[in-house]
Amino acid sequence: MNEIRTIVSDIKKGNIKPIYFLMGDEPYYIDKISDFIEDNLLDEAEKGFNQQVMYGRDATIEDIVSSAKRYPMMAERQVLIVKEAQDLSRNIEKLVSYAENPQPTTVLVLNYKYKKLDKRKKLHKAIAKSGMIFESKKLYENQVSDWIRRVLSGKSYKIEPKASLMLVEFLGTDLSKISNELDKLMLILPKESIITPKHIEDNIGISKDFNNFELRKAVGEKDILKANRIINYFAENPKNNPLVMTISLLNGYFTHLLSFHGLQDKSKSSVAKTLGVNPYFVDEYFVAARNYPMRKVAQVIAFLRDADVKSKGVGASQSNEDILKELLFKILH
Repeated sequence: MNEIRTIVSDIKKGNIKPIYFLMGDEPYYIDKISDFIEDNLLDEAEKGFNQQVMYGRDATIEDIVSSAKRYPMMAERQVLIVKEAQDLSRNIEKLVSYAENPQPTTVLVLNYKYKKLDKRKKLHKAIAKSGMIFESKKLYENQVSDWIRRVLSGKSYKIEPKASLMLVEFLGTDLSKISNELDKLMLILPKESIITPKHIEDNIGISKDFNNFELRKAVGEKDILKANRIINYFAENPKNNPLVMTISLLNGYFTHLLSFHGLQDKSKSSVAKTLGVNPYFVDEYFVAARNYPMRKVAQVIAFLRDADVKSKGVGASQSNEDILKELLFKILH
């Protein structure tokens, strides 16, 4: 985030690089930086003659270099944006000669998603010297909730921890998808609102009562009735509640619980930091630890691995519903 702010701040101050190579596994920030450059470097009158968008699948390196070398018309600079530049990965090193001597009146932006330049090769070194290389790294699942909170805070909204984690469970770590859903909520809710699980349920369609986090809580509390209600709901809505996601979340939960048992410092802040979980959920681990001693936790992890194999069709012909019911029975008894 700090690197992005620096890039934007430098552009606003007029400290503009001739090449921006935006690469990495998280497309959200690549798009944000590219869109900022596309929207702000030229005024509307200049864009018609001096702003061009190309696509990697339709262009060659020679096409890009040829366009980059032309001079702007009645403007200080021209902007050339290459989207989906990763489609040029086989020949990307051909940009070396241009990167070593870029046109000073051209701003070349390359959106190189899901891939990275090899730091050992000439192109990386040339762009690092003459321009800007930005690597957009994928966030880990336990980092996304903080990202959601920061994004909303910057726009004068707040969100309850459970609501945030519902989004992560349903949408994964895809920041673009999450951002789109947050935008929808912010259109509906006034500023200073606190987004709740009810808002998520009503506007995005994720159940606040029947989801993997509620299942995890029910399992931790050994609430057999509630756990069975949830898996019955899952059986009726399999597309929104894939078995692989449920097994993965439960496996993460019990792996954390195994680590919890081994902690010497069990203060809430220490548990949250060591396990990498939201402090909001720390109390659940104290409850679950009383219900599942370390030996049982190790046994449950073995059950989960077995269920994961079965869910992939190895050594079993059970339906996903039956696999989940059998797993739950083994865990709770």
